[in-house]
Amino acid sequence: MNTTSLAFLHSHKQQPSASMNATSIKHVASLIQDAWLLINHNFSNSLLAALRLDAGDGNRSVARPSQTLEELWTDPKLHRPPKVNSNFRTRVPRNENIQKLRNSYLFPEIGMRQLAHMEKYPDAKVISLGIGDTTEPIPNIITSAMAEYSHALSSYEGYTGYGPEQGNQPLRKAIAETIYADMGIEESEVFVSDGTQCDISRVQLMLGSNVTIAVQDPTFPAYVESGIIMGQTGEYIEGNGRYMGVEYMRCSPENLFFPDFSSIPRTDVIFFCSPNNPTGHAASREQLQQLVEVARKNGSIIVYDSVYAAYISDDSPRSIYEIPGSKQVAIEISSLSKSAGFTGVRLGWTVVPEELKYSNGFPVSKDFDRIMCTCFNGASNVAQAGGLACLSEEGYEAIQGVINVYKENARTLRDTFSSIGLEVYGGTNSPYIWVHFPGRRSWDVFEEILERTHVITIPGCGFGPGGEGFIRVSSFNHRECILEASERLRTLFAKKFSLFPVLSTK
Repeated sequence: MNTTSLAFLHSHKQQPSASMNATSIKHVASLIQDAWLLINHNFSNSLLAALRLDAGDGNRSVARPSQTLEELWTDPKLHRPPKVNSNFRTRVPRNENIQKLRNSYLFPEIGMRQLAHMEKYPDAKVISLGIGDTTEPIPNIITSAMAEYSHALSSYEGYTGYGPEQGNQPLRKAIAETIYADMGIEESEVFVSDGTQCDISRVQLMLGSNVTIAVQDPTFPAYVESGIIMGQTGEYIEGNGRYMGVEYMRCSPENLFFPDFSSIPRTDVIFFCSPNNPTGHAASREQLQQLVEVARKNGSIIVYDSVYAAYISDDSPRSIYEIPGSKQVAIEISSLSKSAGFTGVRLGWTVVPEELKYSNGFPVSKDFDRIMCTCFNGASNVAQAGGLACLSEEGYEAIQGVINVYKENARTLRDTFSSIGLEVYGGTNSPYIWVHFPGRRSWDVFEEILERTHVITIPGCGFGPGGEGFIRVSSFNHRECILEASERLRTLFAKKFSLFPVLSTK
């Protein structure tokens, strides 16, 4: 822009716009354009000059001297992230307890092996009888209740935010009156949650690192692994599959899947699952009476997992609270995951009776309440609406229909393995079948079945050293998949043993 242009602008800045003719307006517009080009030119040169500075590595610049601004915007070097030292470390030490954990958690390991098998055999139809994830649709009466509650959230009248950390009162009341009818459990003793596995860790967090624990062997891995993380155990003992500081209560066919407490040292906490995962054994009333007596004698706390109680078909207790004196020594954990198909919805509960007290007389329920308030914001209101529908008369009947599908699947699988001469346990009061392969290692059996039949099972040793030589087979799958898997398994083992004909499962 020259001095004449600047003088013209200066001479017109005080004049009213009405006095400017068309020529003047055109001239001013041209001058404004010139000014903008000048500003843009100066900015671009300044930006280029800045970008041409050394990038800090001593060898290159961000922009070349001849590069225009337009070329610069498309230069990938401009967008290249700075080099980062990949060996940088913080000064924070790793949790020494987590370091004790062996390899990966059992079920993700099975998932990885399944994916590898599917990559190896892309055309194979893989049938999973492994991880205990439900497959049948949730009954409509339950999903409708969740949908109705969810839709109401879009209105002022139906909107709800945070609920009580302990769970909504109507659901707590329904659990106490339906699941624990005539057992003397109050709604205030029921804590609604997002599932059993989460509550296991919350109970462990409440109990702390200074307690000693005992677990069934074999049993669900989360009991031991949450204890390891909490610092309740010593190091892993190579060669025998155990951790120091944990009492492994052997539960085998020889002792009717119930531990011999006369040979087990006292522990502060006894984890007990019935019906058991993985063996499928439901403890009898006499066995649970003995368990409660031992806990009372030793001043121990039982953490009782009843998540599979809905599968019990005989007169075996469905709750530890059916046993007199249990409310003073037992916490019970359960959920709707395997009964109502809530593995993805996530809804469970823990019962902590007010009668249960620590050695100093302080109520355990008050500490668990504090854990829930500190570590949990409450279960989803939508999930709780579904849970309430499950416990209605019509909902309860509907979920029994789904459970019956899995029970029928379990009978088919049990008959399949029995017909080829194998020792089979479970499958009567449980969705799991526990199959013994004498003289063989569990992982070897798992791999053979997968390779030869494209069927996923679970190696028994993943549930503890007492599971070596067994596999767990799940009944959670569609009926047609169960029938096809049974046919494949019959064919494999009938040929292998050359003893039994291939039988129809239909």
